[in-house]
Amino acid sequence: MELRQLRYFVAVAEELHFARAAERLLIAQSAVSQQVRRLERELGTDLFDRSPRRVRLTEAGQRFLPAAREVLAAEQRARAAVADYTAARVERLRVGTSTGMGDRLDQVLEALAGLVPELRVELASAPTAVRLEQVARGELDAAFVRGVEEGPDGVRLVPVWQDRLLVVLGARHALARRSRVELGELAGLPLYLTARRNNPPLVDLVVGACRDAGFEPVSGPAASSLQDTLAALGAGSPGWSVVYASHAAQLATGRVAFLSASDPLVLPTALAVPRTAPEARVVSLLEACRAIGASDRET
Repeated sequence: MELRQLRYFVAVAEELHFARAAERLLIAQSAVSQQVRRLERELGTDLFDRSPRRVRLTEAGQRFLPAAREVLAAEQRARAAVADYTAARVERLRVGTSTGMGDRLDQVLEALAGLVPELRVELASAPTAVRLEQVARGELDAAFVRGVEEGPDGVRLVPVWQDRLLVVLGARHALARRSRVELGELAGLPLYLTARRNNPPLVDLVVGACRDAGFEPVSGPAASSLQDTLAALGAGSPGWSVVYASHAAQLATGRVAFLSASDPLVLPTALAVPRTAPEARVVSLLEACRAIGASDRET
């Protein structure tokens, strides 16, 4: 007697129709009929009274149905017990991510997998302030943040690397043929940049660098997303913007160009972790981040 035979029998008993039972089981009707026949031969009695018009349970079938259901329920309980055990053994690491991490995130996850292959990483995206509060409340084990100097109570910020920003221009702009640009050369172009309330460290860095270069940036039209900004610049709209260097490779198209600023634009990135002694999985994440930061310094 096989479990699948019991499943097929119960499905037919509940549908009282072989075709509908087969649809419910997502298998061919012939397979259902064949396995139910084999079950009946093993039991030595008919479980169904089959007629051209309808299918009914025999008295033997009515007696067998509760027992078959009990066996299938026991199977589910056995599977659930093992699933719960397995889930309890799998370590999870819940990490908040920053917009535009690009290759950085891939590198960290690869390094972490080398340190703890069995660790399951769950990523969550949210505004910086929300990520920090989630770490404070224990809803996240750690979170990447940029340009933040102090976290909420119970959260420690561990510097991991510097994120460099690149200037973005439409590919048809005269400056786009170069690899490096002085910010002062952009003074006459509108700056496409998110509102300061969305990302104060980024906006303060870029606007401050423009002022240091001797000009007040002209605000470009409001854009709903980075994708919209790149599309507008790529279509020839006058202006410029910035993206994280780690994200640029994933955004590359023939319609825009990415240039380094002569005076580098960098934002410090930190990993927000609980101020108490971090758990082993968080320590492993910190090791992975330090490895990425060390490779930056070597290059």
